[in-house]
Amino acid sequence: MSDLVVTALRFGFLILLWIMILGIVTAMRRDLVIGNRTKTGTPSARQVRRHPELADEQPPAQRIQARKLVVVEGPLAGTTLDLAASPILLGRAQEATLVLEDDYASGRHARLFPQGSRWFIEDLGSTNGTFLGDTQLTRALPVEPGAPIRIGKTVIELRP
Repeated sequence: MSDLVVTALRFGFLILLWIMILGIVTAMRRDLVIGNRTKTGTPSARQVRRHPELADEQPPAQRIQARKLVVVEGPLAGTTLDLAASPILLGRAQEATLVLEDDYASGRHARLFPQGSRWFIEDLGSTNGTFLGDTQLTRALPVEPGAPIRIGKTVIELRP
């Protein structure tokens, strides 16, 4: 084969490879953007951050701000922790911010963390689970002041 044919085959193969890569990127982009095509329903969190006027709920400035964490039930009932801007680790481990004296709590059971003006709770893969009200956590959820958080026999609440 001549050098011209080999070079033409190489360029042809290179062009075919780039067409395949662009097709894959286009398909992935279409799959990731499919949620933005429908403009009905509630706005996404990103849209609310960009355009606060789209939010149906009251603005964060009017929300009751949680200032302390109170243990309502369990071995540590009556214990109070002042909330700061740092996350709170809940569990039996000594490095936890609130060390729970509860046999049903894991070493690193759950984490309370601030995001904006709200506090969120997430389970850290505990054995017995973390409950917000009657709902077992499967992902991080916002905690309203007064809502009970149950870890084993311990119940805690955020208070203003």
